Amino acid sequence: MSTPYDIPEVLDRREGPYGEVVLRRHGSLLQIIANGCFLMDTSDGRSERLLVDAALAALDAADARAGHGPRQEPHVLIGGLGVGFSLAHAAAAPRWGRITVVEREPAVIEWHRAGPLAELSARALADPRARIVEADLVAYVQETSDTFDVLCLDIDNGPDWTVTEGNDGLYSPAGLRDCARVLTPGGVLAVWSAQPSADFEGTLRNAGFQQVRTEEIPVARGVPDVVHLGVRPG
Repeated sequence: MSTPYDIPEVLDRREGPYGEVVLRRHGSLLQIIANGCFLMDTSDGRSERLLVDAALAALDAADARAGHGPRQEPHVLIGGLGVGFSLAHAAAAPRWGRITVVEREPAVIEWHRAGPLAELSARALADPRARIVEADLVAYVQETSDTFDVLCLDIDNGPDWTVTEGNDGLYSPAGLRDCARVLTPGGVLAVWSAQPSADFEGTLRNAGFQQVRTEEIPVARGVPDVVHLGVRPG
Protein backbone atom coordinates (compact mmCIF):
# COMPACT_ATOMS: atom_id res chain seq x y z
CA MET A 1 0.00 0.00 0.00
CA SER A 2 1.34 3.42 -0.89
CA THR A 3 1.76 6.19 1.67
CA PRO A 4 1.77 9.98 1.30
CA TYR A 5 5.54 9.85 1.74
CA ASP A 6 6.02 7.97 -1.52
CA ILE A 7 5.69 11.24 -3.44
CA PRO A 8 7.90 14.17 -2.39
CA GLU A 9 6.03 17.35 -1.48
CA VAL A 10 7.31 20.51 -3.17
CA LEU A 11 7.63 23.21 -0.50
CA ASP A 12 9.06 25.92 -2.75
CA ARG A 13 10.12 26.27 -6.34
CA ARG A 14 12.13 29.25 -7.59
CA GLU A 15 13.68 30.37 -10.84
CA GLY A 16 17.05 31.57 -9.59
CA PRO A 17 19.97 33.25 -11.32
CA TYR A 18 21.35 29.84 -12.36
CA GLY A 19 18.12 28.02 -13.15
CA GLU A 20 15.40 26.30 -11.17
CA VAL A 21 15.88 25.38 -7.52
CA VAL A 22 13.36 23.32 -5.58
CA LEU A 23 12.96 22.52 -1.90
CA ARG A 24 11.05 19.29 -1.26
CA ARG A 25 9.96 17.31 1.75
CA HIS A 26 10.09 13.53 1.41
CA GLY A 27 8.90 11.96 4.62
CA SER A 28 11.07 13.47 7.34
CA LEU A 29 13.73 14.59 4.86
CA LEU A 30 14.23 17.96 3.21
CA GLN A 31 15.77 17.83 -0.28
CA ILE A 32 17.34 20.45 -2.57
CA ILE A 33 17.01 19.93 -6.33
CA ALA A 34 18.77 22.18 -8.88
CA ASN A 35 17.71 22.10 -12.53
CA GLY A 36 16.24 18.65 -12.01
CA CYS A 37 19.47 17.30 -10.43
CA PHE A 38 19.31 16.00 -6.86
CA LEU A 39 21.91 17.87 -4.80
CA MET A 40 21.49 16.84 -1.17
CA ASP A 41 19.09 16.09 1.63
CA THR A 42 18.97 16.07 5.42
CA SER A 43 19.34 12.30 5.78
CA ASP A 44 22.84 12.08 7.17
CA GLY A 45 25.48 14.81 7.16
CA ARG A 46 28.50 12.55 7.74
CA SER A 47 30.14 13.73 4.53
CA GLU A 48 29.71 17.41 5.37
CA ARG A 49 31.02 16.95 8.90
CA LEU A 50 34.04 15.00 7.64
CA LEU A 51 34.74 17.73 5.10
CA VAL A 52 35.14 20.25 7.94
CA ASP A 53 36.96 17.91 10.34
CA ALA A 54 39.37 16.54 7.72
CA ALA A 55 40.27 20.07 6.64
CA LEU A 56 41.06 21.15 10.21
CA ALA A 57 43.10 17.99 10.85
CA ALA A 58 45.05 18.61 7.63
CA LEU A 59 45.68 22.22 8.69
CA ASP A 60 47.05 21.11 12.06
CA ALA A 61 49.21 18.45 10.39
CA ALA A 62 50.59 20.99 7.90
CA ASP A 63 51.40 23.43 10.71
CA ALA A 64 53.13 20.69 12.71
CA ARG A 65 55.10 19.69 9.63
CA ALA A 66 56.16 23.33 9.24
CA GLY A 67 57.45 23.30 12.81
CA HIS A 68 54.91 25.42 14.64
CA GLY A 69 51.83 24.83 16.76
CA PRO A 70 48.20 24.79 15.63
CA ARG A 71 46.65 28.08 14.57
CA GLN A 72 44.33 29.84 16.94
CA GLU A 73 40.85 30.59 15.58
CA PRO A 74 41.49 29.71 11.92
CA HIS A 75 39.23 31.37 9.34
CA VAL A 76 37.24 28.90 7.23
CA LEU A 77 35.44 29.51 3.95
CA ILE A 78 32.63 27.04 3.23
CA GLY A 79 31.66 26.98 -0.42
CA GLY A 80 27.98 26.09 -0.61
CA LEU A 81 25.38 26.42 2.16
CA GLY A 82 23.37 23.39 1.06
CA VAL A 83 21.19 22.04 3.86
CA GLY A 84 23.52 23.59 6.42
CA PHE A 85 25.38 20.59 7.83
CA SER A 86 28.88 22.01 7.22
CA LEU A 87 28.00 25.40 8.68
CA ALA A 88 26.31 23.89 11.73
CA HIS A 89 29.24 21.56 12.37
CA ALA A 90 31.82 24.34 12.09
CA ALA A 91 29.79 26.63 14.36
CA ALA A 92 29.52 23.86 16.96
CA ALA A 93 33.34 23.77 17.25
CA PRO A 94 34.86 26.56 19.40
CA ARG A 95 38.20 26.11 17.62
CA TRP A 96 37.10 27.96 14.48
CA GLY A 97 37.39 31.72 14.26
CA ARG A 98 35.45 33.38 11.46
CA ILE A 99 33.15 31.13 9.44
CA THR A 100 32.29 32.51 6.00
CA VAL A 101 29.77 30.69 3.81
CA VAL A 102 29.45 31.58 0.12
CA GLU A 103 26.12 30.63 -1.46
CA ARG A 104 24.96 31.80 -4.87
CA GLU A 105 21.27 30.86 -4.65
CA PRO A 106 19.16 33.50 -2.85
CA ALA A 107 16.40 30.92 -2.34
CA VAL A 108 18.70 28.59 -0.39
CA ILE A 109 19.78 31.44 1.88
CA GLU A 110 16.14 32.41 2.47
CA TRP A 111 15.15 28.81 3.24
CA HIS A 112 17.74 28.88 6.02
CA ARG A 113 16.97 32.33 7.38
CA ALA A 114 13.18 32.15 7.34
CA GLY A 115 12.14 28.77 5.97
CA PRO A 116 12.12 25.03 6.67
CA LEU A 117 15.94 24.69 6.73
CA ALA A 118 16.17 27.06 9.68
CA GLU A 119 15.67 24.08 11.99
CA LEU A 120 19.17 22.93 10.99
CA SER A 121 21.03 26.22 10.85
CA ALA A 122 19.32 28.82 13.08
CA ARG A 123 21.80 28.41 15.94
CA ALA A 124 24.79 28.54 13.57
CA LEU A 125 23.48 31.62 11.77
CA ALA A 126 23.08 33.36 15.14
CA ASP A 127 26.76 32.69 15.94
CA PRO A 128 28.69 35.99 15.71
CA ARG A 129 31.56 34.18 13.94
CA ALA A 130 29.34 33.20 11.00
CA ARG A 131 28.38 35.24 7.95
CA ILE A 132 26.68 34.35 4.68
CA VAL A 133 27.91 35.90 1.42
CA GLU A 134 25.53 35.71 -1.54
CA ALA A 135 27.91 35.22 -4.45
CA ASP A 136 29.08 32.75 -7.07
CA LEU A 137 32.04 30.93 -5.55
CA VAL A 138 34.04 30.88 -8.78
CA ALA A 139 33.84 34.68 -9.04
CA TYR A 140 34.31 35.13 -5.29
CA VAL A 141 37.69 33.42 -5.11
CA GLN A 142 38.82 35.45 -8.13
CA GLU A 143 37.78 38.79 -6.69
CA THR A 144 37.88 38.74 -2.89
CA SER A 145 40.69 40.43 -0.98
CA ASP A 146 39.95 38.30 2.08
CA THR A 147 42.13 35.34 3.06
CA PHE A 148 41.32 32.04 4.72
CA ASP A 149 43.16 29.27 6.52
CA VAL A 150 40.81 26.63 5.12
CA LEU A 151 38.55 26.35 2.05
CA CYS A 152 35.86 23.66 2.28
CA LEU A 153 34.19 23.31 -1.11
CA ASP A 154 30.91 21.45 -1.58
CA ILE A 155 29.14 23.16 -4.48
CA ASP A 156 28.96 20.19 -6.86
CA ASN A 157 28.69 16.42 -6.83
CA GLY A 158 32.45 16.49 -7.37
CA PRO A 159 35.15 17.78 -9.74
CA ASP A 160 33.97 15.37 -12.44
CA TRP A 161 30.24 15.99 -11.92
CA THR A 162 29.43 19.69 -11.74
CA VAL A 163 25.98 21.14 -11.14
CA THR A 164 26.43 23.88 -13.73
CA GLU A 165 28.88 24.21 -16.59
CA GLY A 166 30.40 27.39 -15.19
CA ASN A 167 31.69 25.51 -12.15
CA ASP A 168 34.12 23.48 -14.28
CA GLY A 169 36.68 26.25 -14.13
CA LEU A 170 36.97 26.01 -10.36
CA TYR A 171 38.57 22.56 -10.64
CA SER A 172 40.97 23.54 -13.43
CA PRO A 173 44.58 24.53 -12.70
CA ALA A 174 43.63 28.21 -13.06
CA GLY A 175 40.64 27.84 -10.70
CA LEU A 176 42.72 25.99 -8.14
CA ARG A 177 45.36 28.72 -8.32
CA ASP A 178 42.58 31.20 -7.48
CA CYS A 179 41.76 29.05 -4.46
CA ALA A 180 45.43 28.99 -3.46
CA ARG A 181 45.58 32.79 -3.79
CA VAL A 182 43.00 33.29 -1.04
CA LEU A 183 44.60 30.70 1.25
CA THR A 184 47.14 31.71 3.86
CA PRO A 185 50.56 29.98 3.60
CA GLY A 186 50.11 26.41 4.77
CA GLY A 187 46.34 26.72 4.34
CA VAL A 188 44.19 23.77 3.29
CA LEU A 189 41.84 23.21 0.37
CA ALA A 190 39.24 20.46 0.97
CA VAL A 191 36.91 19.43 -1.87
CA TRP A 192 33.97 17.07 -1.35
CA SER A 193 33.14 14.59 -4.12
CA ALA A 194 30.56 11.87 -4.61
CA GLN A 195 33.30 9.67 -6.10
CA PRO A 196 37.10 9.51 -6.07
CA SER A 197 38.99 11.26 -8.87
CA ALA A 198 42.60 10.27 -9.47
CA ASP A 199 42.80 12.92 -12.19
CA PHE A 200 41.81 15.64 -9.73
CA GLU A 201 44.61 14.62 -7.36
CA GLY A 202 47.02 15.20 -10.24
CA THR A 203 45.41 18.55 -11.03
CA LEU A 204 45.85 19.64 -7.41
CA ARG A 205 49.55 18.78 -7.57
CA ASN A 206 49.97 20.54 -10.92
CA ALA A 207 48.35 23.65 -9.43
CA GLY A 208 51.05 23.71 -6.74
CA PHE A 209 49.29 22.04 -3.83
CA GLN A 210 51.32 19.75 -1.58
CA GLN A 211 50.46 16.88 0.79
CA VAL A 212 47.64 15.91 -1.58
CA ARG A 213 45.54 12.99 -0.41
CA THR A 214 41.99 11.62 -0.55
CA GLU A 215 39.93 10.58 2.47
CA GLU A 216 37.00 8.21 1.97
CA ILE A 217 33.57 8.41 3.61
CA PRO A 218 31.90 4.98 3.63
CA VAL A 219 28.33 4.87 2.33
CA ALA A 220 25.65 2.19 2.62
CA ARG A 221 25.86 1.23 -1.05
CA GLY A 222 28.13 1.92 -4.00
CA VAL A 223 31.27 4.02 -4.35
CA PRO A 224 32.30 5.94 -1.21
CA ASP A 225 32.11 9.70 -0.99
CA VAL A 226 35.52 11.34 -0.64
CA VAL A 227 37.25 14.53 0.46
CA HIS A 228 40.22 15.64 -1.65
CA LEU A 229 42.80 17.56 0.39
CA GLY A 230 45.74 19.75 -0.56
CA VAL A 231 47.99 22.23 1.25
CA ARG A 232 49.20 25.55 -0.11
CA PRO A 233 52.99 25.72 0.31
CA GLY A 234 54.15 27.87 3.22
